[in-house]
Amino acid sequence: MIEASASKRCSRCERHLPRAAFASNKSVVDGLQAYCRECSAEYYRQRQEAKGKKVREKVSVPQGHKRCPQCREVKPHSEWERNKSASDGWASYCRACRAQRLRASYFKRKYGLTEAERDQLIADQGGVCCICLAAPAAHVDHCHETGRVRGVLCFSCNAALGQFKDRPDAIRRAAAYVEGIAWKPTLVAPGVYQLPS
Repeated sequence: MIEASASKRCSRCERHLPRAAFASNKSVVDGLQAYCRECSAEYYRQRQEAKGKKVREKVSVPQGHKRCPQCREVKPHSEWERNKSASDGWASYCRACRAQRLRASYFKRKYGLTEAERDQLIADQGGVCCICLAAPAAHVDHCHETGRVRGVLCFSCNAALGQFKDRPDAIRRAAAYVEGIAWKPTLVAPGVYQLPS
């Protein structure tokens, strides 16, 4: 009697297996599903394939590791971020893939660009900043009023536009100042100043 309650027969493969090999089902008298876990997984896969859907293959993962669905590599938990809301306590994607997905999501959300479109903008600019024409282009520049993307700049030029608050008049005055046309009176003689034209 004890032996019968410690095991159960699978309706599909007809093997006698321990009760732990069956998932729970509260609507059944014994509280376990009719098929063992292996047969249930195989039955599910067959049903999904019959519907034309793809089922990902089950990969055995050693203890302390997890498989990333994007790069399809099995990596140790040290390569993952913690996620308390996940069933296993780890993020869905490894750190590298997660960073890539977040970056792509950021560009799409903030600028309406895919990474391929951003890369095309950089290629169209010859890989350099539109303003200084020297540093590598790395930061997407956009109009803060309309949201329209203007180009890809280096960090310094992008920060400079931000400091000038995208005001063309201030940028023109700064350019004139740098070129030597100061916007302040010039001392011509003692007590005599010349105003800029």
